Amino acid sequence: MEGTPRTGSAFLLAQLGAHAARRFTERIAELDLTPPQTGLLRVIARRPGESQQTLAAELGTPPTRLVALVDGLEQRGLIERRRNPQDRRLYAVFLSDAGKKAMRSLAEVGMAHEDDLTSALSAEERATLFDLLSRVAEKQGLAPGVHPGYRDS
Repeated sequence: MEGTPRTGSAFLLAQLGAHAARRFTERIAELDLTPPQTGLLRVIARRPGESQQTLAAELGTPPTRLVALVDGLEQRGLIERRRNPQDRRLYAVFLSDAGKKAMRSLAEVGMAHEDDLTSALSAEERATLFDLLSRVAEKQGLAPGVHPGYRDS
């Protein structure tokens, strides 16, 4: 890349992050899902039975925004709200059978996305990149598995 001005790692991370987010959005659109819906489904799959308040706190999104996301996914039959047996004022949120099927499709899309983005690297290099990026994210206080875009919503 002789003659090309050198940019910093932060710029490259931002450039790749924007590209990766755009490509992922295009891929999940084929499943009729948006990134916020996908993120919420992932959290519910990892922690079934959590209250909407707990999910909002974990995602760092306003509760009113989360309610709208939950409503939309429930109307599509991807999640179910059930009364929390410990506190009848709260709803526990679970994936439905259709939601579990959507998660399997999302896993396939996610693996294809990962493979595409890291195709220039060997398996060992991919593992090293993951380890390095994980350390950077941890040092920056980023919650594992939670896209920071929820906090901007």
